[in-house]
Order: sequence, then C-alpha cells, then structure tokens
Amino acid sequence: MNSGQYGGVNQPPYGVYPGAYQTAPPAGVHTEKPPIAPYVGSLAQPAAASPEGPTLWKGEMPHDDVRDDPNRQAPAPSAPPITLMERLPGYENVGFQNEGFLPPPSYDASMQMPTIRPEVTNIPRISEDAAADALIQFASEHCCYGKKAARDCRILDMVHSSAFHYTLETFTETRATAWASQPFSGQPVDDPRYGPAPGAWDIPASPPQKFANACVKMEVPHTASVKPCHECFAMGFKRCWRCMGRGKVVCDSCGGSGRGMAHSADGHHRHESCVCCHGYGRKRCCTCNGDGRVVCGVCAGRTQLKWFIELTIKWDNNVLDHVVERTALPDELIRGVTGKLAFEEEGARVSPINHFPDETVNSASQDLVRRHSHSFSQSRILGQRQHVRIVPVCQCHAQFKEKPFQFFVYGFENRVHSPEYPQKCCCGCTLL
Repeated sequence: MNSGQYGGVNQPPYGVYPGAYQTAPPAGVHTEKPPIAPYVGSLAQPAAASPEGPTLWKGEMPHDDVRDDPNRQAPAPSAPPITLMERLPGYENVGFQNEGFLPPPSYDASMQMPTIRPEVTNIPRISEDAAADALIQFASEHCCYGKKAARDCRILDMVHSSAFHYTLETFTETRATAWASQPFSGQPVDDPRYGPAPGAWDIPASPPQKFANACVKMEVPHTASVKPCHECFAMGFKRCWRCMGRGKVVCDSCGGSGRGMAHSADGHHRHESCVCCHGYGRKRCCTCNGDGRVVCGVCAGRTQLKWFIELTIKWDNNVLDHVVERTALPDELIRGVTGKLAFEEEGARVSPINHFPDETVNSASQDLVRRHSHSFSQSRILGQRQHVRIVPVCQCHAQFKEKPFQFFVYGFENRVHSPEYPQKCCCGCTLL
C-alpha cells in the first residue's frame, strides 16, 4: 500500500457490519469514525470526542503536508452506536460507562441477633514516674530543647483522665455494569446461546479481605459476541493522525524552508541546510514511519472485537469515628496512639452501644450508626464492626526555676504534648 492510500480516497472493503452497516461504510470519503446512529436511552451516550475530531480527522486527505506538532496527541477512541449492541434481559439499559450502581437486594433486619455486652472495667492510668520519664524522653528527641528542665522540674499536680475513641466501620459492596471490549484473537466467546445471563447480584464474588478496600472486574456470563471493529471499519489500520495519511510532515525546525541560521565564531550568520530534515523541508512521520497509517488502537490490528458486559465490583470500608477528650489535648493526637480496647463488636449489622459509662460515647455511637444506616442505599452492607478504645491522659502541672508550665502524657506509648516547655534553646523552632 502506498503512502497515503488509506487517507480518504478509496472506499473501505465490504464486510459484515451489524445494524446500520449491513452493506459497507458510506461510499466516497473514509472518515475516521463511521456515521453514528441516534443514541437511545439515558445511559447510551457516545464517548467524549476529541476537540480536534470533527475538523482535523475526517474528509479527504489534505493536498499539502501538515506541519509537525510533537505535542499532538492521538484522538480518543470512540464507542459504537448503542443500537448495535444486543439487548439482553436484565441488562437493557447498560451503556458504555459505569454511570450508576445497581440497587442491592433488601436486608432482613429480623435476622439480627440480640447483643450481650460486657461491663467496662480496669481504666488505665499513667504513674508519676512514667510521666517524668516521658518528659525527659520528649526533651531528648528535640535537639533545640534543653534537657535540664525535664530532669530538674518539679511536678506539682497530676490530673488523670481518659480519652475515648469510638470507631464504626461499615463494609459495603457495590456493583455496576457496562459494555466492554477487547481485541478478538480467537479466545472463547460465551454468547447467549449457552443460556440466559445471570443477574448482576446473582454472580458469586467474595472480597479478598473483610473490611479492606478492593475492586474486581469480571465478564458477565453469556453476554459475549464478536463484531467488526467500529473504529477502523474492520481494516486493522487507521489513517495516521499525525501526518493525516501523507507519510511525511513539514519540518517543525525550519518551518518547511529546508534552511536554518548558523552562527559562526566571528559573529557572522549564514544560512545552511536544516539538520533535522537535511534541507528537504519535509521529514518522515515518526508516528507511522512514513506509511500514512497506524495500527488501530481499539482492535490492535485484529479487525474484530469481542464485546461483553463487564461487571465491576467494589468493596469499600467506610469509617466514621468520634473522640471524647475533655482536656486541652488536641483530639487528633488521640487517634495516633494506642490504648485499651474496652469494647469490640462485629456482625451483619450493629446496634448503637448504650452501656458505656460515658454517655457522650453512647450518643456518638447512636449518631454514627444512624448516619451509616442511611448512607448506602446503592450498596449492600456485608458487615459492620465498632469498637471503643480507652486512651490514658495525664495533665501534669510542673515548675522549673519558679516558672510554672504544664504538659500532657497520653497513650500507652507515653507520648508528650508540651507547647509550654520552658527551656527552648533557639528561636524559630516549631513544636511538632
């Protein structure tokens, strides 16, 4: 095939094109995209077209070489008319994008078992020796903090308290379907002759791990078919989008003149042949290597596509939490340390806790469980779990050289929060 032959002059060969293409593509010019039939249904929308698509890539091959643009991108592939796709029972409104999730089966709340919850005991506390050692360790971890204040300060008072960290996790599954394709190279085709397609929620699938995000895609059984590639009219090649099928482009270095300006050592300028095109003004298209056509990116040159309905399953672990802390210690610090696991519960559904000694935790549990119960109408809830951690907090009032200050020790790691530390060796330091 000569350079530029597949550029709009010749009509593509006849073939078996379903629907509007029972005979052949339209005679005359070969556009990059076949004529689009009207789309039917709210989900059947065509793929977004490239801004250059309607003007640069259809019609006759240009008479003159186009100027090379190294930054030009290949146009996005299109989708075929939705009218060419089979209407399978239960999947009549499937489009080419996952535009909506399928409603899950209903949940029978009567299957939930009553919960028996133990009493919360043994509240952890931080001793005075542990608080003093934690302050010394805190000062040693900051190069600009003097350690003398940590060693010689006097702890005047210690106020013990507990922070409560309540967490609710809801593990959900969502499913969506869309038409998908892959180049056909002889792989098995599970078409509707083998039976009716199962419903999207009837296809068994298990998450790799509970309460962890994951996503899988699979072919819906008995929905596959083989069709000619709509992007290249089943030819396997398309007109090169960079040179418009001519095989060569105007040199972007010299602008097609074939000459460039050279600067000599004595300051004079002279014209010489362009080093990029060797004085020709044109150069071979590097995208198609001068052939004027490129392999179709949709069918990978196979000329046929295997179409099927693809099921996308997403598992999401949705987390809400609430911190109850009544000192000046920032709440986000409580989330980053460990504490005692005072209560943990897991089931298909969990009910709000109502037995915790701190009523604020009970109220937070009731609010978060209620919010999650109304948040996943398009998902199936596979399980829920909730737990409460008790994090020890000690507010210490101390004195160093008659200067009072306070610091907080919190968590089983005995971390320290002390924005008032009295011995900071240099200015400009930021307390982390």
